[in-house]
Amino acid sequence: MMTNSRSAKFQIQTLTQLVGRITLILLCILIVGTLILFGMLFAMSPGKPKPFLDKSGKVIAGSISEKIYVNINGVKQGMFIEGKNKNNPVILFLHGGPGMPEYFLAEKYMTALEDNFIVCYWEQRGSGLSYSKNISSNSETTEQLISDTLAVTNYLRNRFGQQKIYLMGHSWGSYLGIQVAARAPQLYKAYIGIGQVSQQRESEIQAYQFMLGQYKAIGNECMVKKLEAYPVTESDTALNAYLKSSLRDDAMHKLGIGTTHNMKSVITGIFLPVMQCRAYTLGEKINIWRGKAFLNSFTDLCNQMYSTNLTVKVPKLDMPTYFMSGTYDYTVSNTLAESYFEKIQAPIKGFYLFKDSAHSPMFEEPEKFIRIMQEDVLAGKNNLADAK
Repeated sequence: MMTNSRSAKFQIQTLTQLVGRITLILLCILIVGTLILFGMLFAMSPGKPKPFLDKSGKVIAGSISEKIYVNINGVKQGMFIEGKNKNNPVILFLHGGPGMPEYFLAEKYMTALEDNFIVCYWEQRGSGLSYSKNISSNSETTEQLISDTLAVTNYLRNRFGQQKIYLMGHSWGSYLGIQVAARAPQLYKAYIGIGQVSQQRESEIQAYQFMLGQYKAIGNECMVKKLEAYPVTESDTALNAYLKSSLRDDAMHKLGIGTTHNMKSVITGIFLPVMQCRAYTLGEKINIWRGKAFLNSFTDLCNQMYSTNLTVKVPKLDMPTYFMSGTYDYTVSNTLAESYFEKIQAPIKGFYLFKDSAHSPMFEEPEKFIRIMQEDVLAGKNNLADAK
């Protein structure tokens, strides 16, 4: 009996030592793996945009590629400014979200917009480069962002010596941009709305009903149950619950009606490209997600957009006006955008439907996009438009 007891104790002691060694090995592997991962992230995050180079590898004379910070209405805000010729006309690009900068997508998809324009990718108050934990949620209002946009516009006008610049808004940026254009038409040569917001509450209801029908048709009972748990109606409470559930983005991307038609996952389509973008430091990359969470969870910007009917608020623009939409876009309804286009008054206007795109036609069909920018927008014409 004594021998058996000693043997059992020895076996337990040996097993304990073995478990301890395995645990230590796994812990070391975890630590080493974490250090390697952070090392890779730091190596991929020098924080500098690429210069424009000629065929011999030299920086193109007169080109600009910089990341800068400017005091805008009392808040330090960041932006990328890029173009192959400093004498080209300037475009101020207003990103979506609220709170989702798009410079990393412009770098990934290479629209060649910088060949003909100086492009300012301003990251709005509280977003990305402009995120700060000291920014009050009370200062994040549509009116404040309109004021910020006008201040950035005047900074660009003064810096590049141009009386008027171009204003381009994508998604949330189009909700903001079209109001800015209406407020100060004397500052802009033209307004370009991509994925143009008009009646976003109605757009969300349409998208929800479409997705529910599609998932029922393909027999995806799991997604049907998830959607039916968050019915989208005119109710603010129902809409907010649905949007905060994170269900919307997942359901949209799996159907190809989200950010791009080919993007099936936010992780591979958005998160990884952000982390791979070398123009941001690691801290700035983290701030992109901090800013996105802050603006969506602690501000009223989304509700301000959902409660605004732009077809009533902005019925007219005193400048050439261009809307671009993707056939597969349900993030912002392309049919509502076209309906808005038909109503809005402008001296010259053009509506362009991108048949292979969802919510980001400038990234999905860049050749068509740049042709429109060169032949219609720069010339102040609408010859390529599907509707005029």
